[in-house]
Amino acid sequence: MSNSAIEAQIAYIQKKISYIETILKRHNGTKNALADEVEARAAIMMSLMQIGETINKIDAGLLEQFDLLQDAKGAYSVRNFIAHDYEGVDVALIAEIINDNVPQLGRKLQNLKEYISSNG
Repeated sequence: MSNSAIEAQIAYIQKKISYIETILKRHNGTKNALADEVEARAAIMMSLMQIGETINKIDAGLLEQFDLLQDAKGAYSVRNFIAHDYEGVDVALIAEIINDNVPQLGRKLQNLKEYISSNG
């Protein structure tokens, strides 16, 4: 996969992370956002699914080099969990993922993006 394709995938994931951050701000936090089942929760879940699907397409060796392999596996697991058991999704677990894992994923992806940009 070309560097430009990887950069595009990272940019897409960053955009989805930004969407989640915007939703959280508009709803004054994770708890309120996830309580809004009609719009905010659905948008967050879809963004998490898209993050998991997209990061799964990035080369595992590259992800491992930037300490992202476990994050990628986790994101893809979340994607599968949401996609295949939407009604059984544990909202408290989603809140934990949003608050703890998503920001960390964003930082690591930024480091990878900067590396690719400077070495491409």
